[in-house]
Amino acid sequence: MRQEWPEGEYADPGAARERYDADMRASRAAVRTLFRVEMPVAHMGLVIVVIATVFVGAVWSPGAGAIVAGVFAGLFADALGVALLVGGRGRDAARGAYRFTFGWAERI
Repeated sequence: MRQEWPEGEYADPGAARERYDADMRASRAAVRTLFRVEMPVAHMGLVIVVIATVFVGAVWSPGAGAIVAGVFAGLFADALGVALLVGGRGRDAARGAYRFTFGWAERI
């Protein structure tokens, strides 16, 4: 069976594989850079969430504050589950989930 290549009949499958691998490495590096957050920044995000939870609970109702806290707790639980599924272990998985959940403070 003859395979059709976008580059024509003289295409080099090895070169195409190298281009694909290089593109995948660049894409993964961009994602790692996006989610690379230091712990003090994540701590600042946690402090902001606690302040916002207390504020919402005081201004509207304690139930609204509990909803805000529950959303972030759920996000942390989901991130921890993903970290454990991809092979993270113990403290490293928890740190990764913590940085993912509260690392958005770096963009403030």
